[in-house]
Order: sequence, then structure tokens, then C-alpha cells
Amino acid sequence: MEERLTELEIKISFSEDQIEELNKLIYQQQRQIELLASELRKLRDQMENAMPQEQRSLRDEIPPHY
Repeated sequence: MEERLTELEIKISFSEDQIEELNKLIYQQQRQIELLASELRKLRDQMENAMPQEQRSLRDEIPPHY
């Protein structure tokens, strides 16, 4: 019985360590997602400000050698 209890305590200890590592990883990933979302918003704002408000024809996009 004592041996089983010790084994369970060891497994719980390893599980707690693993959960802590996973929590750290999730936190880092969330920070990265927030950073990427912020950069994406900035890029969208730049595109909206840089592009003229008038509708452009697709012919304007054809390279000159056509």
C-alpha cells in the first residue's frame, strides 16, 4: 500500500510539473497571438490609408508588357 501511495505521489508531482509547463506555453502563445493580431490591425490600417477610396479597374493592375 505504501508503495502504491508513493507511486501516485510521484505521478501527481510529474503531472503538476507538466501542467505548469503547458500553462507557460499557452501564455506565450496567447501573447504571440495578441502581438500578431495587433500587427495585422496596423497593416490593415496602413492599407486603408494608402489605397485611394475610388474603385480601381483590374486593367490598372496589368503589367505594362501586356
